[in-house]
Amino acid sequence: MNQEFSFPMPTLARSPRGLLIEQVALADVAERFGTPVYVYSRAALTDAYDAYRRALGARRSLVCCSVKANSNLGVLSVFARLGAGFDIVSGGELARVLAAGGRADHVVFSGVGKSRAEMRQALEAGIRCFNVESATELERLNGIAAEVGKTAPVALRVNPDVDPKTHPYISTGLKSNKFGVAFGDALALYRRAAALPHLRVCGIDCHIGSQLLDSAPMVEAARRMLDLVDRLAGEGLHLEHIDFGGGLGIRYRDEAAPTVGAYLAPLLKLFEGRPEELFFEPGRSLTGNAGLLLTRIEYLKPGEEKNFAIVDAAMNDLLRPSLYGGWHAVVELAERDVPKRTVDVVGPICESGDFLARGRDLAVEEGDFLALLSAGAYGMSMSSNYNSRPRAAEVLVDGQEVHLVRARETVESLYALECPLPSSQS
Repeated sequence: MNQEFSFPMPTLARSPRGLLIEQVALADVAERFGTPVYVYSRAALTDAYDAYRRALGARRSLVCCSVKANSNLGVLSVFARLGAGFDIVSGGELARVLAAGGRADHVVFSGVGKSRAEMRQALEAGIRCFNVESATELERLNGIAAEVGKTAPVALRVNPDVDPKTHPYISTGLKSNKFGVAFGDALALYRRAAALPHLRVCGIDCHIGSQLLDSAPMVEAARRMLDLVDRLAGEGLHLEHIDFGGGLGIRYRDEAAPTVGAYLAPLLKLFEGRPEELFFEPGRSLTGNAGLLLTRIEYLKPGEEKNFAIVDAAMNDLLRPSLYGGWHAVVELAERDVPKRTVDVVGPICESGDFLARGRDLAVEEGDFLALLSAGAYGMSMSSNYNSRPRAAEVLVDGQEVHLVRARETVESLYALECPLPSSQS
């Protein structure tokens, strides 16, 4: 075991009981609930949210947890009790927020493909704002609002064409991306929105990407947004809020991730003395280092070119490594007095891309438990049932207490909505 390894997750520690999350031994969690299992720390979730509140201080603001990062009701309920808002991208996510105790008037609805049914659902619930991403969506929303006798609060998601310098799959603010409206089209679209009778223009939104480790691109985007806000004010259209999206990165391996305070400081300085309320939509920085995935080694398989640790978790449980090379620290729960071996940690799925980690030095035996760290964001929320694999259980640790916040799926539940062809058909 590398004793100098620094856990990116703040609530992990070594003890004579093995690896702990808060005051709970992870080996006990694995034995009690089986593997694979996602484990979240309430203390880490709370500390991450509080970091935003401290950084924002008395500034009028709303921190909206990005539901797509982690949509578990137990996790969402922690943020709801802290007074958080929520950023959603579907009607299903809105239903989850409300089921978890979140306030509809603290919800912002993003996404490029909102359906008519989702618009109706959000209008009836009374959400805070729709982040509109196209001219045709603007017209559709106006029509739906007329049908239900409501006025829809809207902001345009404006694409500032700023390079966030992150992975291309999680870059969202360039003019080549599908998101938002072009900066050059925004002024005309705001004029159109202000003229539509069933819309109320209340804000502006931008989101340039995810896993951002430098605030400079965000500040550049903010300057462009601010110029547009002032041009609108000059035409008599005064916006109530400015939404900067999310994107603050975390440390997975050795990244120099800024603190929330350091990341927001230049942005807040830019907006000193301005009247607009500031919205933020963090996801990864709230949940990423508050969760991990536990898995058990089924086989140790030596090979001529590579050695493999075949575990019971797979790419259907944690897609980030296969999807875009996401890196997760892998640590042993127990310290073994056996030689280390360099292994690829892989799952049982029938794909060569089914790997969770490559080239890791581990002192392990078959049957041992491993923890894949920093898996609280885009882990369970991106999981699937590929190869007819039931999805993992989820638990939330609160001090010495462990709460099951999602039961493990059964194989029968996977085909409960399916029907075989009647026997009379050939």
